[in-house]
Amino acid sequence: MSDEKKKIAIETEKVDSVEKESKKIGSTKKHKKKYHDLIKEMESKLKAAKEESIENYDRFLRISAEFENYKKRSAREMGEFRKFANESLIKDMLSVVDNLERAVDSSSTDNKASSALVEGVNMTLKEILKIFEKFNVTPLESLKKPFDPNFHQAVISEESDDYDENTVINEFQKGYMIHERLLRPAMVVVSRPKARADNEKK
Repeated sequence: MSDEKKKIAIETEKVDSVEKESKKIGSTKKHKKKYHDLIKEMESKLKAAKEESIENYDRFLRISAEFENYKKRSAREMGEFRKFANESLIKDMLSVVDNLERAVDSSSTDNKASSALVEGVNMTLKEILKIFEKFNVTPLESLKKPFDPNFHQAVISEESDDYDENTVINEFQKGYMIHERLLRPAMVVVSRPKARADNEKK
């Protein structure tokens, strides 16, 4: 082989070697870029997963709080229902109690009334009042108390020097409470000052 051909062969080998190295470098750069992109993608996915996890946890806390509120509200409503479930029945029974009380009061002034009958009526009244107590039904204390439109229904007013103005001085019908709620207002007579005579005014 001539020297010229040898030189060409050597130069060709060098070029091939450079091309191979160049390809290797290019391939390495491509791999690095690929790995870099893959890592960025994984980091992005991890960040998204963390954000989703936080959102899910917040949602879980909100739902838990709402459920607790629902349970408390349901328990409260059930308690209210139990407390006042018999309200309408007891309200209807009040007129029976009124009549029994009137019968007992009138018999105390009637000498002809049978003592056994009066005792029977009195016992019946006491039993009903015991049942009322069991369901937290209590009579309103109205006599000699200041008139309160929240609990009293004024039927008439009467002049009186013995009581302050707007004092309950008589009771036509008892009022009742069931727990802390008004079941029936008391029908009452309210005091008012006596009107002065014309000569007193002068």
